Amino acid sequence: MASVTSSAFLLPSVSHNKCWSSALRRNPKKLIVRAARTESKGVSLGSRAPHFELEEPLSGNMWKLDDFESYPALLVMFICNHCPFVKHLKKDIVKLTNLYMKKGLGVVAISSNSIVTHPQDGPVFMAEDARTFNYPFPYLYDPSQDVARAYGAVCTPEFYLFKKDGRRPFELVYHGQFDDSRPSNNVTVTGRDLSLAIDCVLSGQPVPPNQKPSVGCSIKWHADGKV
Repeated sequence: MASVTSSAFLLPSVSHNKCWSSALRRNPKKLIVRAARTESKGVSLGSRAPHFELEEPLSGNMWKLDDFESYPALLVMFICNHCPFVKHLKKDIVKLTNLYMKKGLGVVAISSNSIVTHPQDGPVFMAEDARTFNYPFPYLYDPSQDVARAYGAVCTPEFYLFKKDGRRPFELVYHGQFDDSRPSNNVTVTGRDLSLAIDCVLSGQPVPPNQKPSVGCSIKWHADGKV
């Protein structure tokens, strides 16, 4: 795959024989963010994608897992509006997904945060966020948090990449970070880890099982199970 480079985003090229390439250049960037850090938990690779049927606040449309059956791979992202870790990556998530959706990747984002404690993550603001950043993927609201629990999601952002072989269900092949960049370190956002995993899937190559967990804000769960 030809490399795609801009001043703000770099996707490394990947050979058909090697799906992981050398480290990328780092540019200094100083930003101190004080937020609780949560790592994504281990989810068994090879597990099937749980079903979902959720509303997209921007359009009012309902989306379900079956809507992506025709895609060879599906990226499910748990994100939200307010989290500094998500804000740090938003523009680059849009660039990466725009690139790979043109190559046949299915993409969906889900917000599961409680709007009791974090009203800024509610549906109205989700629609505004999707419009402001021109999300090319549906951004769905999970009010019961059942979908987040089914996927085992614990933080934002959290990435699940599934592949599909013919009529077989989607199977998890990547559950890891976007890249090494964080709001409080000096590492340039590249999308390296996730983009290389996607390249492997779309080129029919196995995704390496050694995957760094995503790091972000914890999902804001409803208190005492209240919605």
